[in-house]
Amino acid sequence: MSQLRIALLGTGPWAERTHAPAIAAHPDVVFSGVWGRRPEAAAALAAAHDTTAYAGDGEGDGGGGTGGTGGLEGLDALLAVSDAVAFALPPDVQAPLAARAAAAGCHLLMDKPVATTVPGARAVADAAERAGVASLVFCTLRFAPGTAEWVEEQAAVDGWFTARAHWLGALYGAGDKSPYADSPWRREKGGLWDVGPHALSALLPILGDVTGVTAVRAEPDLTHLVLTHTSGVTSSAVLSLSAPRNGAGAGLELRGEHGTAVLPEGWGDPADIFGTAIDALLTAARTGRPHACDVRFGLRLTEILAEAEELIGRGTTG
Repeated sequence: MSQLRIALLGTGPWAERTHAPAIAAHPDVVFSGVWGRRPEAAAALAAAHDTTAYAGDGEGDGGGGTGGTGGLEGLDALLAVSDAVAFALPPDVQAPLAARAAAAGCHLLMDKPVATTVPGARAVADAAERAGVASLVFCTLRFAPGTAEWVEEQAAVDGWFTARAHWLGALYGAGDKSPYADSPWRREKGGLWDVGPHALSALLPILGDVTGVTAVRAEPDLTHLVLTHTSGVTSSAVLSLSAPRNGAGAGLELRGEHGTAVLPEGWGDPADIFGTAIDALLTAARTGRPHACDVRFGLRLTEILAEAEELIGRGTTG
């Protein structure tokens, strides 16, 4: 394939600011169209990037739309003219549509988390495997140049003793007016599911898969995880979307025989990073070699987060 035709599903702030500009600017990609559950939003985003809108009939959206036939018929029309699909949708909307896209033969460029239920994430992974399509989950720091290189370097080092991560967003902190605060799924699921994948996406390749989880949550949204890894090392992660603005921030520190290693700050522009993720999907699609952040990795993240959520719900610590 000389150029990959990529469709975008989703029309919210993340799609508008990150996905659409990156797809439109990529030299090896044709922007095949935008599908959204709100026809007017799909039309506006498509017009901004000189592509075609395909509208859905999601809750409160109605049907129809410029260039599409409405509902899932509109989605299927877009899939028919696409080689790959990028997703900027709530996770449990994303998952069944990704399985549908895989069945249509489209490669998958998914957002994290893949889904907030293990069956939902597994259904996507199984659909991608059956269809033989490439898949990638956009765990941001695994594609930002500085942090991606850092993770690879630390994964090659032996002798780590422990690690601690903190991902503390101020999305729901006092005075914050982020456009992402209007997301119902983020408000319901909190930092565990929204920023938890970031921490796990770095901890797992460095320290190994998780074999044990301890989870404690404090209101309004502060989750503490203690993880045991296959390497025998334990790590901790503190996650929230409700931190005070002056106390917000993200980081990861490793300590071991060779001293201390700290995750670099300043990941870069999200649209540029998403362009790197498109490069990775192109490579996986052309070579047939799975990427380390494929949908199976996304499934594993969902399994770990679901276990933590279950522990919190039962009031136990594993």
